[in-house]
Amino acid sequence: MAAGRPSLSNRYPGYDVLAKYGSSSWNDQTRRVIDERLAIRADAHRFLTDAEWVTLKAVCARIVPQPPERIRPAPIAAMIDRKLAADAGDGYRDARLPPLREAWRRALHALDAEARALRGCLFSEMSCADQDALLSAVQRGEAHDVSWGNMPPELFFAKRLLHDASSAYYADPHAWNEIGFGGPASPRGYVRMNYDRRDPWEASEAHPGREARALRENTRVGRR
Repeated sequence: MAAGRPSLSNRYPGYDVLAKYGSSSWNDQTRRVIDERLAIRADAHRFLTDAEWVTLKAVCARIVPQPPERIRPAPIAAMIDRKLAADAGDGYRDARLPPLREAWRRALHALDAEARALRGCLFSEMSCADQDALLSAVQRGEAHDVSWGNMPPELFFAKRLLHDASSAYYADPHAWNEIGFGGPASPRGYVRMNYDRRDPWEASEAHPGREARALRENTRVGRR
């Protein structure tokens, strides 16, 4: 983190995107989408087996560690499981990867197999340091258990694991506060489109020396 720059969770002080809920920034369709996202239970899964689910949760916790002060962590694993349950592909995929469901199932089984070979336990039972080391090996393409089949581990990491985990994280409304995102711009849209310009209903970033100003401005943003 650059010197003098606030942490990600404090970059938009006083900003709460959900304060826009009843404002003119969102319409009923947007509110329905928000409600559906907020209703996702972090401990619920529909597609994966119990064993696969435990591994997925452990993987997500290492790929996207969440701020400890967050009251409601983004339900990343649950959102990925919902995507798998719906078999909701992205409309494209690298031809070297199998379809969505097969790719995830193969990888979760392979991670547990790699963990057993390394430490004699499941991935979820490894220490955080060992989990990180194994995931780094996967990222480098240095995982070799037969469970991977013909799926390149490094390709799964780059094109499936990072994509799905980060997409799920930033699809959660509570994560939007960290990046000053105002949610779907419907029906309001944007007016000030030039570089480094901000509409009055967008969050104000706390650049060094203007933290108090950002706090004042963000207190008003939620009412717009």
